[in-house]
Amino acid sequence: MNVMERHKLVVGLLMQQNRATVAELAQATGASEMTVRRDLEVLESRGALRRVRGGAVSALPGGVEPPYSIRAMSGAQAKERLARAVVELLTDGETVALDTGTTAVAVAKAMAGRQFTVSPLSLHAAFALSAQPGVRLVLPGGQVRPEELSFYGQTPVETFRDLCFDTFVLGCCGIDPVHGATAYNLDDVQVKRAAVASAQRVVLVATADKLGRAALGRICTVEEIAIVVTDAPADSPAVEALRERGAEVVHPADG
Repeated sequence: MNVMERHKLVVGLLMQQNRATVAELAQATGASEMTVRRDLEVLESRGALRRVRGGAVSALPGGVEPPYSIRAMSGAQAKERLARAVVELLTDGETVALDTGTTAVAVAKAMAGRQFTVSPLSLHAAFALSAQPGVRLVLPGGQVRPEELSFYGQTPVETFRDLCFDTFVLGCCGIDPVHGATAYNLDDVQVKRAAVASAQRVVLVATADKLGRAALGRICTVEEIAIVVTDAPADSPAVEALRERGAEVVHPADG
């Protein structure tokens, strides 16, 4: 088990049971207690946990989005597959608004070799896009959230009100038929809503764990989403429910 896998496992266990000892974590990860202590020190610096005598407790209460650095460790291959599927839905020359989050960064990287005008909602995606010679980059401006590096405030909201995009690639913290697409951070929600309104179509990309989940802030209804790209099983109740509300559901190709 490499360091990223250990960190993911430690964070997951603490989110499930809130507290664990160094000995328990060493047994779960197959690492030495000294290695686990080093892992806990790193994860504490990232805001994922709090060290206590003999172990650690979770610093991620329910209803709060895990830090970007923690999410970035999870499901890289799945996000890359989803990203390729999203980019295949785009036509060269399109104007694209691109959401925040780790999956959106994967989409930015998958745009390599294509020709788009892209307005990213975060600096993480902007940095990835800046390396793509075929991408014309348009930044919405505004204040920037620490670590997440997402734009927020009135400036990006006004920017999206003044622009018209062919497609908004929307990420989310949760998507279900009743609540629609949702996110934890309310500042981000306002910008996402403006981006939804600015686009002719909305393509939502979500890993399987996001389906059937609802976060605090409503972004848009399922009816406002043209396509959902997900790796959730095609015959799952969550996918069927989205289809019943009119969304086309696309699954990434294997490999």
